[in-house]
Amino acid sequence: MAQATVDTLLKTVPAAMPGVTFLSGGQSEEEATVHINAMNVYRTSPWALTFSFGRALQASVLKKWGGKDENKKEAQSMLRAIAQVNGMAAMGKYNKEQGHPSVTGSLYVKDYKY
Repeated sequence: MAQATVDTLLKTVPAAMPGVTFLSGGQSEEEATVHINAMNVYRTSPWALTFSFGRALQASVLKKWGGKDENKKEAQSMLRAIAQVNGMAAMGKYNKEQGHPSVTGSLYVKDYKY
């Protein structure tokens, strides 16, 4: 999938475009990280390949926080950890064997409407 996506982008998106941002959609936080990493590992592109840090960055953080002041530090640590693995994925350097800090699993919502 990564190869087909990057090859299609190379054929259709001008090199002058600064970046291509994907929605993480119903992917889990880890799946979104793995997929962006795969595109960045596949080959060098003229633009940044990343994803919208909506649910794929926030879900575990919000779960850790739970709206409670006493969970603030844990939530901040989770945000930092997820931002770090996604930063590595954006450079094609994410190491799946080291594990992903997410705690939510699938973020798929049937019949979700935007």
